[in-house]
Amino acid sequence: MMSLQHDSLPYLDDPAFTLPTGAPAPVDPQIAEFMRLMAKDAAQYPRRDTLPIEEGRANAEKVRLPWAQGGPQMARTVNTEVATRHGKVRVRIHYPAERRLPGAFMYIHGGGFVLFSIDTHDRVMREYAERAGIVVIGIDYTRAPEAKFPQPLEECVDVLRWIAAQARELSIDADQLFVGGDSAGANLSMGTALTLRDEGQGGLIKGIVLNYGGFSSNLFRNSVVRYGAGDYGLSLHMMIWFRGLHIRHGKDFFDPRVDIMRADLRQLPPVWMVVTECDPLHDDSIELERLLKAAGVDVSAKVYRGTVHSFLEAVSISDAAVQAFEDTASWLHGERVAHGAHSA
Repeated sequence: MMSLQHDSLPYLDDPAFTLPTGAPAPVDPQIAEFMRLMAKDAAQYPRRDTLPIEEGRANAEKVRLPWAQGGPQMARTVNTEVATRHGKVRVRIHYPAERRLPGAFMYIHGGGFVLFSIDTHDRVMREYAERAGIVVIGIDYTRAPEAKFPQPLEECVDVLRWIAAQARELSIDADQLFVGGDSAGANLSMGTALTLRDEGQGGLIKGIVLNYGGFSSNLFRNSVVRYGAGDYGLSLHMMIWFRGLHIRHGKDFFDPRVDIMRADLRQLPPVWMVVTECDPLHDDSIELERLLKAAGVDVSAKVYRGTVHSFLEAVSISDAAVQAFEDTASWLHGERVAHGAHSA
């Protein structure tokens, strides 16, 4: 039997729990209502990991639908397809009534690389378009397990390049392109920026928006213990399910385009981070902020007290979500956003 030399194995962060790992923070009352309503609707269906993928996705779309409706009306919305190296993907382009920024914001939806779509995140995108006065372009990258790493990332890179190349036809300024997303979409946003930088096209992106993203393959974090039992939406169980479907080979867990903490973070564009307090991914954001600063990146981050994973979707009932959208719009306009915590 072949024995493995320790030095030949990928470096794995040492577990770093602080004992005790800490009591959970109180949830904002409006966010608690969002959680209650979401859980009530989700309880109508079996657990997603017990179902065929398409059935689980369809149920997730139904649960998210009420939160994707309403909100800002667009002057124009265009649905089209973009050719990538892996085939065509669907994109949705929202043009707000008032354009105050000439560029565009490519938004990458979350869902653990497995669930959700530009439909579940339609209101999120329209909120950004209206509040910032910018064209927002959402991408329906191919999800896992049909597409495993690096396909979804490569599709995002190709669509960003398409946006830059087609700027005139899209009526946008190619010198003002932002990329961002939530959860898995934040991971893909960082991967997109890193890929373009490494391929000599880092200048295509003016800034990166990261909403409560997963940036590490290290699950040994205090916030995972504190908030990952399933009481706050995203659970450790689902995180493992998502990652197992997204990754093809074990070595990919250590790829710096997946485990962003392992990447060389130098020479990236400015970064804005929306950090949720009551979220198993909280510590990932705090650590990434530290690493970005150490790499000399212009990074701003704000922790929104009492919020949970996906809280931006609660914008119809949550003052904290409204504040986060307004803060991001201000940052896109180049304004300084007050750091620290927001309490609704």
